[in-house]
Amino acid sequence: MNNGSQPFRSPARQRLNSVWLALILLMSTLAAGFPSRDTHAETSLPFEEFIESLWPEARDKFGVSRATFDTAIKGLKPDLSLPDLAVEGQTRQVRQAEFTRAPSEYLDSAYLGRLSSTGRGLANKYKAQLDQIESRFGVERAIVLAIFGRETAFGAYTPPHDAIRVLATQAWTGRRKERFHDEFLYALKLLEQGVPRAKMRASWAGAMGLTQFLPSEFFSHTHDFGGDGYADLFDSVPDALASAARQLKNHGWIRDLEWGYEIVIPQTADCAMEGPDGARTFQEWIGLGFRRVGGRPWPDGIANSQAYLMSPAGAHGPSFLVTDNFKAIREYNTSDLYATFVGNLADRIRGGGNFATPWRPIGPQKTAIIRAVQEGLKARGHPITVIDGFIGSNTRREAGQFQRSNGMTVDCWPSETLVRKLSPN
Repeated sequence: MNNGSQPFRSPARQRLNSVWLALILLMSTLAAGFPSRDTHAETSLPFEEFIESLWPEARDKFGVSRATFDTAIKGLKPDLSLPDLAVEGQTRQVRQAEFTRAPSEYLDSAYLGRLSSTGRGLANKYKAQLDQIESRFGVERAIVLAIFGRETAFGAYTPPHDAIRVLATQAWTGRRKERFHDEFLYALKLLEQGVPRAKMRASWAGAMGLTQFLPSEFFSHTHDFGGDGYADLFDSVPDALASAARQLKNHGWIRDLEWGYEIVIPQTADCAMEGPDGARTFQEWIGLGFRRVGGRPWPDGIANSQAYLMSPAGAHGPSFLVTDNFKAIREYNTSDLYATFVGNLADRIRGGGNFATPWRPIGPQKTAIIRAVQEGLKARGHPITVIDGFIGSNTRREAGQFQRSNGMTVDCWPSETLVRKLSPN
């Protein structure tokens, strides 16, 4: 930790075509992977042996004592109900709301409204502390409160999992086991430093605390606001808010810059212009005919700031010009819907309201269809680097580019119609 404090109080992210479509969706589903019984996990060692093999590294690189290690792993069993595991015999389970729910459901106006009311109350309650956090880190108070609201509903939600079990399982047979290897060891280090295991309730990916930090982030982004030598993300709201602000600053947050603006795309443009690679200055976007919804004026001083077009539901919902601060929020959770949620909740806490553009009913995000579109686009030479069944700016942009060049309605959204059009003739 850079500020010299310890992370915690010591215990004192047509027929042929129809047949083809069915086959490709089935193949895509199968390709997504097969979570397994623990005896068939994609690892060379049984679970207990794998965990024991981590002991030398835990001791030598993370300073974990044998007593802490033994206590942590005693009776430990893998949790094969978790999503994102490489296990045979089961269909991959994808539960992360950012990549499964319909955008309109994820960005539910009523829920955002309830959270914003609570957030305004907390802004008053912690005004003095938020003044200091804002001054020190340059992150606007409504943003850190919105992170708090999105992650744990301002502390009302307690994650259901034991962090040690989750991280051990993901390190052993997760699809991103290399990442979770170190996260498990950092979690042991937290135990070594005196964090009660009972406090370490985690998401399926191991994030913990009021503002949901991964174990490694407790050693790089936390901030001891109270000055008592401990950054307590479990029970101290000021410490949690300050730590969220510090993480955003570390990810490139720019003081006095908004996260983004809802806009109207002119008829001479479309959603296929989306993505960071198409970033322009606000002045250039305005010159192309982009304007804010409702005729709202652009704020002073942003003409030369960079922004890119972001349409989280393609042409089926609001579109935004988003800034580098939107990217910083995405570093907290790599999802456009997540960052849009946080941005809109912050706007509401400051007195703003719902999006001006309505959401159209497009249903939930379908992993198999998204994967099939990604595979079809890549086969046709589009720059699709990751085929994962999750939708982001790159997939939406390339889908829109294909639709535009093939005389289709440009909506930048994966669909069965698009899958059929991408099928080989």
